[in-house]
Amino acid sequence: MILILDFGSQYTQLIARRIREEKVYCQIYPGNKSLNSFSNLEGVKGVIFSGGYGSVYAKNAPWPDPKVWKLGVPILGICYGMQLIAQHLGGKVLPSKYREFGLANVDVECDCYLFDGLNSKETLWMSHGDKLSKMPKGFKITAKSDNSPNAAIEDVSNNIYGVQFHPEVKHSVNGKKIIQNFVFKICGSKRDWTMKSYITDEIKRIKSQVGKSKVLCALSGGVDSSVAAVMLHKAIGKQIFCIYVDHGLQKLGETQRVKKVFGKVFKKNLEIIDAKKIFLSKLKGVVDPEQKRKIIGKTFIDVFERESKKLKGVDFLLQGTIYPDIIESVSIKDAKTPIKSHHNVGGLPEKMKMKLVEPLKFLFKDEVRALGREFKISAEILNRQPFPGPGLAVRVLGEITQEKLSILKEADSIVTEEIMKAGFYEKVWQSFAIMLPVKTVGVMGDVRTYEYVIAIRAVNSDDAMTADWVKLPYELLEKMSSRIINEVKGVNRVVYDISNKPPATIEWE
Repeated sequence: MILILDFGSQYTQLIARRIREEKVYCQIYPGNKSLNSFSNLEGVKGVIFSGGYGSVYAKNAPWPDPKVWKLGVPILGICYGMQLIAQHLGGKVLPSKYREFGLANVDVECDCYLFDGLNSKETLWMSHGDKLSKMPKGFKITAKSDNSPNAAIEDVSNNIYGVQFHPEVKHSVNGKKIIQNFVFKICGSKRDWTMKSYITDEIKRIKSQVGKSKVLCALSGGVDSSVAAVMLHKAIGKQIFCIYVDHGLQKLGETQRVKKVFGKVFKKNLEIIDAKKIFLSKLKGVVDPEQKRKIIGKTFIDVFERESKKLKGVDFLLQGTIYPDIIESVSIKDAKTPIKSHHNVGGLPEKMKMKLVEPLKFLFKDEVRALGREFKISAEILNRQPFPGPGLAVRVLGEITQEKLSILKEADSIVTEEIMKAGFYEKVWQSFAIMLPVKTVGVMGDVRTYEYVIAIRAVNSDDAMTADWVKLPYELLEKMSSRIINEVKGVNRVVYDISNKPPATIEWE
């Protein structure tokens, strides 16, 4: 595999995506964390240093474990990663007089390994305010731009390479080729990572981890938990017990759907717990989104642990955690605050009685769907749009009340219904409604109203790490707005969110 050391770049996950697309396994690991806790150093074929948000010469700049230089595998540094290589090996990095953000024309040496097969002039994505002012000994320059005379460097004898630009970003025209050259021509990796091989390895790992113990499955009915549950069922059969918690934060009619679909699969090993009052009481008066997520995570665990006591031999909890959950929830030491804590990552209590089983935690959403197809899970489940673990708690902005939840469920149901009728449901990544904590003046039947605002959000994405807002037809937006205002009591205004991720996130909280 390829090991990616993350130094805080917003693009780190894109490096992993590009490598996975080549059917090569890779993992993202905190850039300044000791490699002693990494599980498979023997399997590493190459290391990539990601970009970062700061400067390598800063007082608290993150640096890698010194052990990485002794692994004896090729290293590629990207942006901050290249500057880190240079600074460590005797070069010098200083603030640049002119910062460089966006597309740049770069002259490259096509006869070097990294740029084999490229044109002598390439359009590549830059995002930096520092520059390499002094070359480290043993390196030569392999690319340059008007603002970056040292846009790429290499020391072939020690298999160390660095680029100032970001080949992982789609705007870099031949960036994919650069990554391919590093992964295959320099590291010698093979295209041998497939869903079938993943299933074989993961089922073997699950059996080894679980043994004869019973596993409690946190079933939500969404894509992730459904695929995770079926995978565990394939691995350990009747040792798995599924619990669906009706916390009141689901979509309209979700509990009934779960009973219908999963009752056939798990039969007596599926239990539905009514915990609506518990969750609402815990969330009463809470407005901070991070606090909401942590409360929901802890309450989930409390409910599961309470139920597990009724079953003898339950030592494990299955969760449908996926890679973007982990990437967004966990940051490197000294980095900025995580984007958001996901309920099944940042919300878990430190001392939990059950041990976690997370068979999807290194997979992106499209890979989870591919895994589900290998298990022949129905398209009805696999093609569902992603739904946040904390449910509608992060779509009701501000304090959560039963009134607001009821309003949002009805509005969201209309959005989904009209999106489906228009043939957009499987064409967009996510489409949903958000309950805003404000009221506005309106007029209905010549009578003044003062009621809530509903926002509609529709985005396209490959992996939830970046997203573009969808330009839905005006007629569809008008239909949704008209229905919500006329059919949902308590709403007199509808707005449409036209923000991309970044700088916004897909969910509002």
